[in-house]
Amino acid sequence: MMNQYETVFIVTPVLSEPQIKEAVKKFKEIITKNKSEMIHEEDWGMKKLAYPIQKKSTGFYHLFEYKSNPEFISKLETEFRRDERIIRFLTVKLDKYASAYSEKRRNLRKQKTEKEA
Repeated sequence: MMNQYETVFIVTPVLSEPQIKEAVKKFKEIITKNKSEMIHEEDWGMKKLAYPIQKKSTGFYHLFEYKSNPEFISKLETEFRRDERIIRFLTVKLDKYASAYSEKRRNLRKQKTEKEA
């Protein structure tokens, strides 16, 4: 059975732009290679952290929204823990209301960018 999940992770700020893209690509490939369906991806950019983590006060935030088997989540989180470029991550299982809200938010953001263009 496939559930919908959302994972937000923070990449260390000391990396260059290509290194950050490579880290994001790595986790995207892990998700797609494990029979999971990528729904949405957002790059939130560099943000200030609420408190210092590993003596760093900023980090690059990234969001993945995907459908996956529950067994895969522990594998994915193990990969996040093993990668020294990731300073924090959080995975949340979305219920039907959260999924609907997320889709609505994506559509609003899409409409907003279309109006600006």
